[in-house]
Amino acid sequence: MKLFRLTAFLEGVSYLLLLFAAVPIKYLLGNPLYVKLLGMPHGILFVAYIFFVFYFGKRWSWNLKVIGVALACSVLPFGTFYVDWKYLKDRS
Repeated sequence: MKLFRLTAFLEGVSYLLLLFAAVPIKYLLGNPLYVKLLGMPHGILFVAYIFFVFYFGKRWSWNLKVIGVALACSVLPFGTFYVDWKYLKDRS
C-alpha cells in the first residue's frame, strides 16, 4: 500500500516535471536532454501505477467507476495526487 502511494506521488511529480519543465525546454530552447532523462523513469512509474490500480482495485473490490477514475487520473496533471487524496490516504 505504501508503495502504491509512493508510486502515485512519484508518477505525478515526474509527469508535472515533463509537462511543465522538460517539454518547454525541449521546444523553446531546443534542448531535448531533460525529456530523455525524465522520460524513462516516468514511463516505468506510469506502468507501475497502472499495475497498482488494477491490483489494489481488485483487492479492495473497487467498482469499475473508481478504477476508471484512477486510470484516467494517470494522464491528467495532478491526477495521481487526487487519487491519493480521494482513495488511498485512508487505507494506509
